[in-house]
Amino acid sequence: MVSSPVRPTGTAPLEQQNDNNSTATEPFVQGLAAMSLPPGPLFGTDGIRGRAGDLLTAPLAMEIGYWAGQVMQAQGLADGPIILGQDSRTSGHMLATALSAGLTSAGLDVWHIGLCPTPAVAYLAESCQALGGIMISASHNPPADNGIKFFGGDGTKLSSTVQATIEAALRGQGTAMAASTWGQCYYRPELVNRYASFLHEPLQPGLDLAGMRVVLDMAWGSATRLAEQVFMEAGAEVIALHGAPDGDRINVDCGSTHLEPLKAAIALHQADLGFAFDGDADRVMAVDAQGRVVDGDYILYFWGKRLQEQGRLPNHTLISTVMANLGFERAWEKLGGTLVRTQVGDQHVYSEMVSRGAKLGGEQSGHILCHHYSLTGDGILTALHLATLVQSLGGSLAALVDDSFRTYPQKLQNVKVVDRDRRLHWQDCAPVCQAVDAAEQAMGDEGRVLVRPSGTEPVIRVMVEAIDAGLVDRWTQHIVQAVTQHLAV
Repeated sequence: MVSSPVRPTGTAPLEQQNDNNSTATEPFVQGLAAMSLPPGPLFGTDGIRGRAGDLLTAPLAMEIGYWAGQVMQAQGLADGPIILGQDSRTSGHMLATALSAGLTSAGLDVWHIGLCPTPAVAYLAESCQALGGIMISASHNPPADNGIKFFGGDGTKLSSTVQATIEAALRGQGTAMAASTWGQCYYRPELVNRYASFLHEPLQPGLDLAGMRVVLDMAWGSATRLAEQVFMEAGAEVIALHGAPDGDRINVDCGSTHLEPLKAAIALHQADLGFAFDGDADRVMAVDAQGRVVDGDYILYFWGKRLQEQGRLPNHTLISTVMANLGFERAWEKLGGTLVRTQVGDQHVYSEMVSRGAKLGGEQSGHILCHHYSLTGDGILTALHLATLVQSLGGSLAALVDDSFRTYPQKLQNVKVVDRDRRLHWQDCAPVCQAVDAAEQAMGDEGRVLVRPSGTEPVIRVMVEAIDAGLVDRWTQHIVQAVTQHLAV
């Protein structure tokens, strides 16, 4: 644990210290006030995300850094630095430099840890007694996108209230507090090693993956910094895919949203199992030796069952989202458990876990939170724990899948709807609501429908799930046609 938030000695700052008095910030604040911001809310379900150079420009990032620094200082309980990390996207350096300029202009020190998983920022924000953390990443989005995620000093994502305060300040409703001195920016990549040690600690003593052959798809992104190292140190034989940082190829036909390369590599190398991470490594998907996808529903089931057997799962309760498969829910209920659903988004899962005192929750997409170990989703930690669980039960993920449950056929289709108002208020469209009602009445208790606007992309997501694949295809097509005809115009 890093015990002191003070400036590190013997480390040259990236920006030389300026001893000007508080009036030095006034021209900077005036320059920010003169900027025009894009219309519509900046913060979505996972921070600020958009196309780099379009929404996310250097001037806007500098302004975000300045006002976030102002708000976080006003509401923070510590006076430490801001931990700043990024994935491999080529726009990341531009945004990191601009954010650092804004933060240091607000009088804050920045500890830039460079390429790292998002959960490393969250962990270090808490363990370094920092004021907070910022991660530059667009997660599973394509290379042209980027994003800015905020964490508090406790390692959890900033609340929607604090984010709204930052956005209000960006839009001219904030009062600048002049800094007494400029902050400094320090490059601290060595701190990521502390996070790597943290991943192993809960499984010691006895962490031993010797004899296990694992394929890791690191998506050219943040996982390339640590995932292979962590598994090899645990004794596993590792076959690495897309294992170098490449901002032009991050998530392109690989990673947690494109599992075919992982399946092919598992078959080619006769591996026991494989894991695919997204661009910032806060989520993971697994594949067994037979090429079957083991998503977040299965991971919650396996991990939840183990915690339940150990008496470490309060009220036998798991927290997931509206996307969780009915097959998973009914299998968990047969074990005497309860599944609580929330809106899509790990922040909703986290809030429900806190309110109920639950210890395990997550999303079907592979974003898993286990509060025995961490307060945020962590793909590498989840993969390591699942591999250890598999090893302790004989080394076969495929056997665990065979002995668990069968998912209901589920289909998710995105319909591009550029008009934001139409997306958010799709329920005001009578033909679309009629299509949804017809599907729900036809399927009854044997299926369900979920229509929701994406919080990160200009699309409406249509999900249909039923005991019969024919029903899924029929009613997905019916609803998608209605959305396309009446909203995507």
